[in-house]
Amino acid sequence: MRGRAARHPRERTAAAVQRQAMHAARAARERSDMQLAIRVGVMVVVAGMAGSACATKGFVRESVGEVNQKVETLGQSLEQTQEQTRENTARIKQVDQKADQAGTAAQTAQTAANTAKTAADAANTRVVAVETASKRLIYEVVISDDQGNFALGKSDLPDDVRASLDGLAAKLKAAPAGNYLEVEGHTDATGTPEANYRLGLERAENVKRYLYETYQIPLHKINVISFGESKPAAPNNTREGRAQNRRVVIRVLA
Repeated sequence: MRGRAARHPRERTAAAVQRQAMHAARAARERSDMQLAIRVGVMVVVAGMAGSACATKGFVRESVGEVNQKVETLGQSLEQTQEQTRENTARIKQVDQKADQAGTAAQTAQTAANTAKTAADAANTRVVAVETASKRLIYEVVISDDQGNFALGKSDLPDDVRASLDGLAAKLKAAPAGNYLEVEGHTDATGTPEANYRLGLERAENVKRYLYETYQIPLHKINVISFGESKPAAPNNTREGRAQNRRVVIRVLA
């Protein structure tokens, strides 16, 4: 019993030492496994970070490339727009210059037309004066608004005007030899001189047309001229005076 009791502490000590050794070995293995796991984890993290960094760099390079391409495209579009703007500005300047030239040409043409009209009127007046001087006045017929004839601003022939022309035509038919007619158109001072000139000419032309179409009086024996408001028969400051100035004067020459 004592011998067994004496061995028992040694066995217990050996067992304890063995257990301690086993625990130490297990702890060492656990530490080794943990270190290995940590190393593996660090490597994975580092690899992940490296992969992420590479992916990020690639994304950035791709994005920067797209932005650069868009900037270049926008730059080209801006240059094209600026070029088109310059071309449009040049075209507008050319159009403005042509418009100014056309306006100047039109003004010059209008001035020339006015000058030609004035010269033609003067020449016509001289021709009438020469022909009048070379012919003998037989009689004169005056058809004016104070007799209820030509209305204000009108050139058409009312019935009473036609009746006066019918009487004149009857006289001409009775003594046709050498008859030559001068028809003068006159207006009052209402309106512009240019409008009055046209109105007086229309009145004279209507008389000429009526005598030709109704009584076949040869056109070469009828001369018309407009004096507009330039030769009033009465003052234009009264209603009666203006009515007398709205008239047609027909001179029969031989």
